[in-house]
Amino acid sequence: MLHTVENERLLICVNEHGAELMNVTDRRTGYEYLWQGDPAVWTGRSPILFPIVGRLLNDAYRLNGETYTLAKHGFARKSDWELLCKNGNSLTFRLRENEETLKSYPYAFDLTVSFTLQGNALTVLHTVQNKNADTMYFSLGAHPGFNCEIGDSLVFDEAETLSTEKIDPVRSLRLPEPVPVLRDANEIVITKDIFNEDALIFKGVRSSHLTLFAHGGKQKIRFLLAGSPYLGIWAKPGAPYVCIEPWWGVNDDARERADISQKDEIRALPAGAAFSCAWSAEFSDLTLDSGV
Repeated sequence: MLHTVENERLLICVNEHGAELMNVTDRRTGYEYLWQGDPAVWTGRSPILFPIVGRLLNDAYRLNGETYTLAKHGFARKSDWELLCKNGNSLTFRLRENEETLKSYPYAFDLTVSFTLQGNALTVLHTVQNKNADTMYFSLGAHPGFNCEIGDSLVFDEAETLSTEKIDPVRSLRLPEPVPVLRDANEIVITKDIFNEDALIFKGVRSSHLTLFAHGGKQKIRFLLAGSPYLGIWAKPGAPYVCIEPWWGVNDDARERADISQKDEIRALPAGAAFSCAWSAEFSDLTLDSGV
């Protein structure tokens, strides 16, 4: 089921299946900021990645001596969520453990996601609560895709020196040697082949924001990175969109690990505790919003 809220500037729509953002529309012009999931290219729009980000080695992990299987990016994006609250400018959804999730992830949890509009901004808040008597291990990530064109730019608000961790195209695992992308610069131009070898995966980004100047600078999306330890940037090669992905977790590499607690960037949440993270974006049409 789809749920919609709007204000004077924006309309958003969210699907109960996956709690996936389906639309971010400028009410003044009808322009759609969010990629619309063309099945011939990439069916996603803004999947939520939980309880892992990326792929596990052999799609499996060990916990307390047992082996469990989890598909790439986890099950939240393919699960049916519950609508908890809808008011004038926000929607909140919840996912809990169930018989199926416990087969691959033996934890009791509450995962809530709230979508809130304020002016020309959308904030998406994720909260994970550990309902177990022991520490819960998880990763969490966002994966929104935004419409753009080849030749458009992504601009950090500070000069960055960044290398991307590369992905093995066969096993979708991180490779050991990073490749330089930026050296004391702040702009990434979206070319038709920039994602030929999968996502750009950055660690240690200093900037608080990344701005997409889309359609030759007509539209602007100023994205708050929210201090995530990893940032993924991705699209299918040559496709007219780009995903800006703050990650609290990352793909496995080829090293064997005895337990999920040893996984890179895994979150360790104490019994009864909660973890929250958010991303937000400001959406502007520069043909209307001069000086924004």
